Amino acid sequence: MANRVTINADLAAGTINRNIYGHFSEHLGRCIYEGIWVGEDSPIPNTNGIRNDVVAALKQLKIPVLRWPGGCFADEYHWKDGIGPRESRKRMINTHWGGVVENNHFGTHEFLMLCEMLECEPYISGNVGSGTVQEMSEWVEYMTFDGVSPMAELRQENGREKPWNVKYFGVGNENWGCGGNMRPEYYADLYRRYQTYVRNYGENKIHKIACGPNVDDYRWMDVVMREAHGMMDSISLHYYTIPGDWTRKGAATSFSEDEWYITMKKALWMDELIERHSTIMDRYDPSKRIGLIVDEWGTWFDVEPGTNPGFLYQQNTIRDALVAGVTLNIFHDHCDRVQMANIAQVINVLQSVILTEGEKMVLTPTYHVFDMYKVHQDAEMLKTTIDSQDYAHNDQKIPQVSVSASKDAEGRIHVSLCNLDNQSGADVEIDLRGLAGAGLKVSGTELTASIKDAHNTFEQPEAVVPSVYQAFTVEGTKINAKLSAMSVTVLELIAE
Repeated sequence: MANRVTINADLAAGTINRNIYGHFSEHLGRCIYEGIWVGEDSPIPNTNGIRNDVVAALKQLKIPVLRWPGGCFADEYHWKDGIGPRESRKRMINTHWGGVVENNHFGTHEFLMLCEMLECEPYISGNVGSGTVQEMSEWVEYMTFDGVSPMAELRQENGREKPWNVKYFGVGNENWGCGGNMRPEYYADLYRRYQTYVRNYGENKIHKIACGPNVDDYRWMDVVMREAHGMMDSISLHYYTIPGDWTRKGAATSFSEDEWYITMKKALWMDELIERHSTIMDRYDPSKRIGLIVDEWGTWFDVEPGTNPGFLYQQNTIRDALVAGVTLNIFHDHCDRVQMANIAQVINVLQSVILTEGEKMVLTPTYHVFDMYKVHQDAEMLKTTIDSQDYAHNDQKIPQVSVSASKDAEGRIHVSLCNLDNQSGADVEIDLRGLAGAGLKVSGTELTASIKDAHNTFEQPEAVVPSVYQAFTVEGTKINAKLSAMSVTVLELIAE
């Protein structure tokens, strides 16, 4: 039997904010040091200490926004430790992540330089857990004030004459947990206080982001929205896809059929989480002025054997690619609320798009999904319905196919399709309605693999890469496509 998809080309359902394709970089493991920052004296080709190969790869993705410095690290980070001559910067212990020495060589100037190189927006996470109101206020002033003040003068002494444009600022991170173990009532009051001093200087307008809930903590969302919705522009949500539990999350490779299935099922739960949190937000913000920002998401498995447990280094397989594709489709469906998302994390940590080892760099299956899906950035989401067959496993079942469609500024329609079943292909009938013209020009790209834990290594960097997709027929405005098992496919449709 076929999966049936109906796409209404003349019914836009909102704009897919390009920031949904954002990324997250924390001082954790080898994300910043080795992954991004190698220093000017490194034999690895770099520009002012930042790896050239990584910058080129991320620019290919058109990465729109990058979050920094954490994560749990953010609420122990004191920004003045990371400015001035590097040789005199304070050294500290990274207590959250591996107990290693943090030398603060990558600080505010280096991060904002990276964002300029990537041509992306910076998203700064401020320290509420262990920082002061003054410290947060002065950081904003240091970065964005173009005038006479102690912080502006300090910035100029450190080599940056003009301020940066910093749009996104998070007032705390995971304050329900590593950011202070706070109750929502207490955090809401702290948020109201701290955000008061996150000021706009000149033409720089700060988009203030409140710390939202962990997974299904609906009470946290309700309390913070009730007490502070008038003082925020967005609120965050964190959810990781974990097939096991926090004591044993499951392996990133060599996993069982059960683990594949539960990973897909848990990835789909993102839809319910957003739906229920959005319902709470609607009570206090019916006009949907406030954005929901899923600024930590992705798969979380046990670390690779022999690596530092605090570094959260894991391989990335075709399974991760499916989680990425399905999750991005879900974000599209909720584009009225979801205005940014930041996959965790960009390099060498959790569900990374890039892995490095010395001078070597490899692009992961998740990278290729982001590359294939970038056509959706800032496009109009099209009203789409699907009648999906079941992907059944033991006595459970979930939809086999996930789909999303959008129309870009040039009128091209892109359809992203995920087949979650790792054993069976999927026949899909696509009916495109409301399209001017009698026919379609169709092309496609597919990412799939022959084994369910296929992944790229430094020895075989192209084991899982996209290929031209041609397993479809076209008749008028109808498409019959055959999706490979465990595949992510993007079609481009042009009216003729």
